[in-house]
Parts: sequence; structure tokens; C-alpha cells
Amino acid sequence: MSNAGDYTVGWICAIVTEYVAAQELLDEEHDQPEFISTDDTNDYTLGRLGKHNVVVAVLPGGEYGTSSAASVATHMLRSFPNIRIGLMVGIGGGAPSAKHHIRLGDIVVSEPRDGESGVFQYDFGKTIQGRAFQYTRALNQPPTSLRTAMTGIQAQHKRKGHQLEATINAILEKNPRLEEEYKRPAPETDRLFKSEVTHDACGCAGSCATEPLNLVPRRPRTKKEDNPAIHYGLIASANQLMKDAVVRDKLAMEKAVLCFEMEAAGLMNLFPCLVIRGICDYADSHKNKEWQGYAAIAAAAYAKDLLSRIPPNKVEAEKRISDVMSG
Repeated sequence: MSNAGDYTVGWICAIVTEYVAAQELLDEEHDQPEFISTDDTNDYTLGRLGKHNVVVAVLPGGEYGTSSAASVATHMLRSFPNIRIGLMVGIGGGAPSAKHHIRLGDIVVSEPRDGESGVFQYDFGKTIQGRAFQYTRALNQPPTSLRTAMTGIQAQHKRKGHQLEATINAILEKNPRLEEEYKRPAPETDRLFKSEVTHDACGCAGSCATEPLNLVPRRPRTKKEDNPAIHYGLIASANQLMKDAVVRDKLAMEKAVLCFEMEAAGLMNLFPCLVIRGICDYADSHKNKEWQGYAAIAAAAYAKDLLSRIPPNKVEAEKRISDVMSG
């Protein structure tokens, strides 16, 4: 039977595709917990990742958004009171721009900058007559050890690149039943449509993409570039699904947003964490699920690399999240 006090890293997923990816990245899986309180409705997977004991939880089926994520985090901290650092790992919609060459399968990591915590809640604020919508909610930053490790891994990747693709391939070779859903899709399925082009019900391949002028021309990645690429910056979060390329581009321009998702804003002020998102679509009307598996496992592989840079004693030096939030 696992001891709740042994687990210092909390990892939250939103959907089962992400949950499976997290489980596959564990170096060792532990027995199911037998000590969960009756009011804790979470499903947990316990295990070891590198030198860290990790508890992974997933949102209930059919539930999305900030409130559901907050509920999962609250239960986790109650059942595993020794958790000191948190991760939110999964998929998101990318916001490509002239400055950020974001492609499907890339990874976006929430990096605090310009007074933002790394996560920006874009549906929380106030509307004042004659003025633009004002965003008013301040969110907490991730724990120091995670931010330090993020800086360290950025430097490592600049010098030496990464091995995320090799990690993913090794997992799929070991567990071939996952290959169909989690392998990298064909490059030609990575299409960025112009903002004014909305989805045709006949399908992207059979309709939207048949006219080349509908697509934004983009150069292929060179062999010297990391693929998937890792981007650091602001992740936009809200209780709504972003499927509007015009709004996407507006927030990318105004706030330098790199990615859109639906859970992180509900976590940061009660479960300060680093948010890691694999890009599975472009947050527009052309959304589909073809890249979800690969994006999820790429994000999980990055999370594993990140944790490997943090010595266990550095995690132990962090205050327990439950103590920080109640203090």
C-alpha cells in the first residue's frame, strides 16, 4: 500500500488521452491508493518519475474548464498533503504569429514574463463604457524550483537540442497498441488556415484545403531546428473553447499569447503549477482530434525531462502547496 506522504509532485490532466500519456511516461507504476477519503472523487495513478514520486489525476469524464480543474486539485491536495510542486500537462490550441513559428505537435510552456504569471485568464475582467475590455485577475506564479528548472532546460536545449521524439518512439515501440492514436500524424495534415477562412462542414481535406489561397504559406523546419519545437510564454485560459481565429490573432498580438486552453486559470491560485501544452490545433473553426494523441505525449515527455532536472531535495525545500494556500 502506498503512503500518501511519499508523493511530492502533483500532475493534473484534463482528458483520458492526456492521462494515458502521463501514465506511459512513468518509470514505475505504484499500487492504487487505499487511503483516499470518501469525498475525494478523483481517479489517481501513482508512480515514480526519475527520482520523484508523482501522483497523476484526471478530470471526470465529460467535465472541462476551470471549476472542474480546481475541484480535482483541491481533492488531490487533501489526499496527498505533502505535494510541493504541481504540473498541468496536456493539449492546447496554438496561436501562430510572425514572431512565433508554432506548428502542430509543438509544446508551449507557461513562462512568467511582463508581470504575468505565465497564465492569463482572458474571460475575467470588466467592461467599461467607451473603453476596451479590462482583464483584472492576477494569478500566482509556478514554484521557484519549476521556474529554475525551466530556465535550465531552455539552456540545455539551445546547446544540445532535445530527445523528445526518441522518447515518444520508445514508448510506442514498447506499447504498440497506442501507436495509432499517439504517433506523429503526416506533415500534410498540419494546415494553418487564414483567419477569415471558416470551416466547411464537408471537411478540411475535402473542402477547406482544396483552395491553396485558403492556407497560410509556411516554410518547413530545417534539420538544425528542434521538431517538435518548444515555446515559452503566455498561455491564455478561460471557461470556454477557443475556436475563433480572429479573436486568437487579436490576443496573440495584444498579449503575446502562444496557446489557448480551458483549465489552468482555475488552478494557479490554489495549485500553483507549471502549465505544459502540446499543440493539437490552431484554436480556430478547423479544430479536429487528429493531433491530440501526439500533442499529449509530447507534452508529457517534456514534463519528464523537466522533472529530471530537479533534485528531490529541491522539491522538499519547497513549502507544501496546502500550507502555502492556507497561510
